[in-house]
Amino acid sequence: MPIVNIRAAVAADVPLILQLIRGLAAYERAPQEVIISEEQLLQDGFGDRPLYECLIGEVDGQPVGMALFFPIYSTWKGASIHLEDLFVMPSARGLGVGKALLKQVAAIARERSCARLQWDVLDWNQPAIDFYHSLGAKFLDEWRIMRLTGEALTTLATGVVHAG
Repeated sequence: MPIVNIRAAVAADVPLILQLIRGLAAYERAPQEVIISEEQLLQDGFGDRPLYECLIGEVDGQPVGMALFFPIYSTWKGASIHLEDLFVMPSARGLGVGKALLKQVAAIARERSCARLQWDVLDWNQPAIDFYHSLGAKFLDEWRIMRLTGEALTTLATGVVHAG
């Protein structure tokens, strides 16, 4: 039986983290969307004010997955955690790495007295949906994700906004 280990990422893991992010983006059919650099990941995760934390999943000492997360705040519930990415290389799926990573993020959330752990899943990713359901996760069908990027973000931040 392979040995699964979960550990906190360190600055030296940044190239691995970027590799895993690219692997996830390819799986999610959007490899062109990854524009982040190792330098930005290093600063954002391991600088003076870290914006994210990351766990690395290993099988027999070899890194095969990650869970990248950060704190959020619910005005109704209080401190919470958002799991941005949970990814396990295809060759290591089915070995318990994903569950071990998610279990460790949940343990961190409980240690920090978080009211909830939340994440997004693509509607076509049935294996992930089934996995999350098996752990007791529930869909929030009444909520929809809203996002501003690029020109729309710049326009809102710097321009005149018209109601409508």
